[in-house]
Amino acid sequence: MISNNITLMSDLHRQQMSREDKEEQEDELLALTSIYTEDEFKRSETAPGGEICVCLDLPPNFNVAIKGDSASNEFMGSFEGIISFLPLIILNFELPPGYPSTKPPAFKLSCKWLSPSQLAQLCQRLDELWEEYAGGVVLFAWMQFLKEKTLEYLNINSPYEIPVCGFGSQSIKNSEISDTCSATGPSQAEIWENRAIQDVESVSALIECILDFNEAQQKKCFDSKSYMCNICFSEKLGSECTNFKNCEHVYCNECLKDYFTVQIQDGQVQALNCPEQKCPSVATPAQVKVLVGEELFSRYDRLLLQSSLDLMADVLYCPRLSCQTPVMLEPGGKMGICSSCKYAFCTLCKLAYHAVAYCNITPEKLLLVREEYVEADEAGKRLLERRYGKNLIIQAVELKSTEWVETNTKRCPSCGVNIEKSSGCFMMLCTKCRRYFCWGCLAVLSSKVLYNHYCDPSSS
Repeated sequence: MISNNITLMSDLHRQQMSREDKEEQEDELLALTSIYTEDEFKRSETAPGGEICVCLDLPPNFNVAIKGDSASNEFMGSFEGIISFLPLIILNFELPPGYPSTKPPAFKLSCKWLSPSQLAQLCQRLDELWEEYAGGVVLFAWMQFLKEKTLEYLNINSPYEIPVCGFGSQSIKNSEISDTCSATGPSQAEIWENRAIQDVESVSALIECILDFNEAQQKKCFDSKSYMCNICFSEKLGSECTNFKNCEHVYCNECLKDYFTVQIQDGQVQALNCPEQKCPSVATPAQVKVLVGEELFSRYDRLLLQSSLDLMADVLYCPRLSCQTPVMLEPGGKMGICSSCKYAFCTLCKLAYHAVAYCNITPEKLLLVREEYVEADEAGKRLLERRYGKNLIIQAVELKSTEWVETNTKRCPSCGVNIEKSSGCFMMLCTKCRRYFCWGCLAVLSSKVLYNHYCDPSSS
């Protein structure tokens, strides 16, 4: 009879402990859900458990290096640079029936940039924290340790070279004997742990992951802060603003959209730079596209390509007015072949290619053709067009305009475009390449010391 009573009391005690454990588990999960965002803590819907995502607070100017083994394609690739955010440390956990009174949470720890040995050391420290809390809830303490103490615990400082080892969802298993990627930590002894997972496939994948995550987190931080626009002097959230990456100047999207729209409509696609005076930072095509929309961006893209081709000495446009496709010339060659309409032409006179025949279309001859064409009647003009070709006739008719351009303009010393000076001093600004130069001697001027050129006694 006494034995039965003891058994019954033991069962009641276990049931009571089970109810208390469930209540404490539920309270802990509710507390974590209320404290952290969904990006940091995700509760499982099917079982008592969830996922903890930890983003470390790196010191300023934290330098990261990755050096792959070029002897293996799997490890090929390297990187070195300043990183503000490294990919998440992820803790997946389940709460067993005996937690927190008698059993610890079951968990796995994964990260892309920590080696399995480093992750194993963190697993060991989580176990130690569970023992220190002796029957109490421990998840919050785990999160705080991973976020605030990981770098110190693993002795990670800048510059930091990320350990490179055999990738592919690997963990340190109990049966393994050595670890070639062990890191210096609080314990020099090797730690074997099958709960430690480095979930990345290759060095190139690791580099891509780090750069993408760093950029995404920087954008997230930028979007959440407020900035003063230096154009309209309004304070707006970063999500409503654009920053120039090189100079870090920030303007609201509405002001930049108006500014870029006017520039593109005027054909000044090379001038989409930071509105700050004398700032050389230029907007990226992605930033322009977001601000101005598809239709205006198409014009920007086309004009930008055209202006770039115009600056290339080895590129001509197809002489056929209905085509005008850019044609890449062979070095020293006199023949161009349009890739679109297949027209073969002489690069000197733009007429149909005449093989070894000497190209003798001189300005003097063009002038004579022009005078003959202007004075001819309709029948005579058609005869001249058949004799010389319509392209040559157009070139001859436009010769006077070419002469006027050569007489009344000068070429920008930076990009070569023709510029007419109407008034003002000798300091000129090219509207195409946005470079300053002297009209008198065609010297390119530094934007920082524009007038020093005119104070130099040795200058012409």
